[in-house]
Amino acid sequence: MPAVPPSILGPVRDQFLALLPVRKDRHPLGCHNPRIADAVVFDRLVQVLVFGCGYERVADEHCSATTLRRRRDEWIALGVMEHLRLMVLSAYDRMIGLELGRLSADGCITKAPSGGECAGKSPVDRAKQGTKRSQLTEAQGIPLVTEPAPANVCDHALLPLTLDRYVSLEKDLGPLPIRPRLSLDAGYDYRVVHDGLADRNIDAHIAPRGAKVPIQTGGRWVVERTNSWMNNFGRLRRCTERRRATVDFFLALASVIITVRCLIRRAWTYYRWDTRPRTPRIR
Repeated sequence: MPAVPPSILGPVRDQFLALLPVRKDRHPLGCHNPRIADAVVFDRLVQVLVFGCGYERVADEHCSATTLRRRRDEWIALGVMEHLRLMVLSAYDRMIGLELGRLSADGCITKAPSGGECAGKSPVDRAKQGTKRSQLTEAQGIPLVTEPAPANVCDHALLPLTLDRYVSLEKDLGPLPIRPRLSLDAGYDYRVVHDGLADRNIDAHIAPRGAKVPIQTGGRWVVERTNSWMNNFGRLRRCTERRRATVDFFLALASVIITVRCLIRRAWTYYRWDTRPRTPRIR
């Protein structure tokens, strides 16, 4: 029987802390201020992601905003959040199975009032600062790749980079399908996209431009639902981070939470375990 967690944040926190290197106290006198526990900082960063508030809003006498930023940058340099995201994808593939034969991709524009490396003039918000996410999902909506970019970058221009990151998942997930099916909307209906997907041996299902095609056609609704899941996090819906590395950190954390939630929800109908939730509606 696979070890399925009964909650979301508990196992995510424990696995994240297990990936951190052991820190040795090298102070010669041992009289400096004690280091804030990593678990405390992790919980505060989850609050920042979910509520979209500033670091000062979640800081208190136990953990300052400076400590949150410093520890966040330390974890970004270590790359532990991306490592955790790949581990969660691998665990989902072992327990449930990723349906990589059917893929969906789309772009999603959100606000970025503070500007930054991933911000640009939004074409749908009167040229205000915004950011775009190029999202690639499998058949059930599990986020595989989330590529941030300025809002004024076209969707089809981000597709090659998104697919390159998808190919790099092979070393963590094993062999990928030889000829997957990729569903795209009319924003990708260009000759350069058709030729690029043919060179990658991908079976493209692209909605034609100028024609009214229901969103259910070709399974494009799956990636739209994943974009909605991502926008439930306040930090992603209104991004105030200026550095791309920080944006990638919170995108990876959001992907981890979504994947673990889907894992528990899907496993509820397949497996039985002692701490199994009473309802499949895991929030």
